[in-house]
Amino acid sequence: MATSVDELALTRRQHWVNHVARHAFERGNLVALKCRDRAVTWAELQRRVVALAGALARRGIGPGDRVALLMGNRPEYIETLVAVNRLGAIAVPVNSRLSAAEVAFILDDSGASLLFVDSATGQVGSAAAGAIGHPVPVVEVTEHAATTVGTAAAYEDVLAEDGVAATAADVSEDSPALIMYTSGTTGSPKGAVLTHRNLAAQCATLLTAFGFRMNDEVNLCASPLFHIGAIGSTAPALMVGATIVILPTGAFDAGEVLEILERERVTTVFLVPTQWQAVCEEQERAPRDLSGLRVTSWGAAPASDVLLRRMSKVFPSSWNVALFGQTEMSGVTCVLEGKDALRKLGSVGRPAPGVWARVVDPDMVDVAPGEVGEIVYRGPSTTLGYWNNPTATAEAFSGGWFHSGDLVRVDDEGFWYVVDRVKDMIISGGENIYCAEVENVLAGHPNVAEVSIIGRVDERWGETPVAVVVLKDRRRALSIEDLRAWASDELAGYKLPTALEIVDRLPRNASGKVTKGVLRDRFSLARPAPRVDSSPPRAGQQSPSGIGEQTDQSPMR
Repeated sequence: MATSVDELALTRRQHWVNHVARHAFERGNLVALKCRDRAVTWAELQRRVVALAGALARRGIGPGDRVALLMGNRPEYIETLVAVNRLGAIAVPVNSRLSAAEVAFILDDSGASLLFVDSATGQVGSAAAGAIGHPVPVVEVTEHAATTVGTAAAYEDVLAEDGVAATAADVSEDSPALIMYTSGTTGSPKGAVLTHRNLAAQCATLLTAFGFRMNDEVNLCASPLFHIGAIGSTAPALMVGATIVILPTGAFDAGEVLEILERERVTTVFLVPTQWQAVCEEQERAPRDLSGLRVTSWGAAPASDVLLRRMSKVFPSSWNVALFGQTEMSGVTCVLEGKDALRKLGSVGRPAPGVWARVVDPDMVDVAPGEVGEIVYRGPSTTLGYWNNPTATAEAFSGGWFHSGDLVRVDDEGFWYVVDRVKDMIISGGENIYCAEVENVLAGHPNVAEVSIIGRVDERWGETPVAVVVLKDRRRALSIEDLRAWASDELAGYKLPTALEIVDRLPRNASGKVTKGVLRDRFSLARPAPRVDSSPPRAGQQSPSGIGEQTDQSPMR
């Protein structure tokens, strides 16, 4: 059959819509996605993507429309991302652990026209969709005969609808693919707009860093697919036709992960340091055959020297690669190669190919090697800006470079070391916690006069949030349990403080700003924070900040 000019033009586009279609054409019977005992071939993935895109088109979704995804890890997540982009629409991944109020803000701010949920997020998603000023129909992925939300359409029923397949849009590489929401110091989430070209740049970085091979790669996606780290590792796997093994959302089980690595002959995997700690312990206790594992990668939080040396011992034949970056840069900006993992302990590596990076002072003057400055970026992976937020965009790109908020120093070999975070962000078990967002909520408590959030060192989770509070009435007791219960409707469980410190006043500088350095000096190494669960109990272990070890797999935010 002759190929039309339009079809020929479409194949020139470089994005995952075309990658999936190409693999279905060339190697349709091979496995694209695996999750537990379910395997999806490339041909089946393409068929389901086309069917879903048709159903979305019949619901009025077209170029530029936003479709939100509030789901845990599952094959349908990737199907939906590709189907939305096939129409030229924009996918909006949403943290599946947010409260209804937090989800509603994102739906409203992005102007989402449709919301995908699963059985675990259906109630929260439905409540969020009903709380905003414009209608947002809900589609639910469920393993049961009926949805958990009566008004939701069942995902498989949507795919099975009769109707003409929607024509694939000619999606330019410079058009938005994703809006990834990340909180800021003001407490209001901002939607970083990432294009298909941004994702292609991320592909180039990871293909180089991991040394992806043609046709025989198996990548374990062990991190939440609503994070740029997971999406960033999915993009190159889709490009080269790797099998993506998806770890379902839930409490992290090191034994289960090792069994998957052995059974599926996984070649590349990213885990956060706390996960690697548990995996090393389990592998030492009960060794598995991991001879297929080429790359062990980590990020999202600092890894101790002890852990890195342990990983080298437990996985001697694997290439240990450290990744560093952030959402606005489409993922990875710096890579520490395996050959330097132990030689340059504490470093995040050097800028990845294609990333323009400088270390500057507040006046945008480059600092000398060894001096501390802020990383600023340019390049093909850089976000277009923040959705519907020109003020934040202008601030972020002041001076013509994207300001990361990370303070670093560079050694005489060009290796970068992060020394602090300009925005006082806390990373707990790989999840980013922004102090101002938490402070804004806690400040509304009837007995809180002032509050400041800082991170407390935790041996297992890196950091946990601590609330330093000035009471309105010291005669009225305030406990950490009271504070968490009061804020639980407004904040995701992992953002709730795990400890409370009562002070007479907060230290401030001459301009009236709280000097958090003074608070960190006093409280960050204080008595161990109480082990408080901050989310409804689930099977398996939970972190003190409510994070099952299924967490963000890269230092993106």
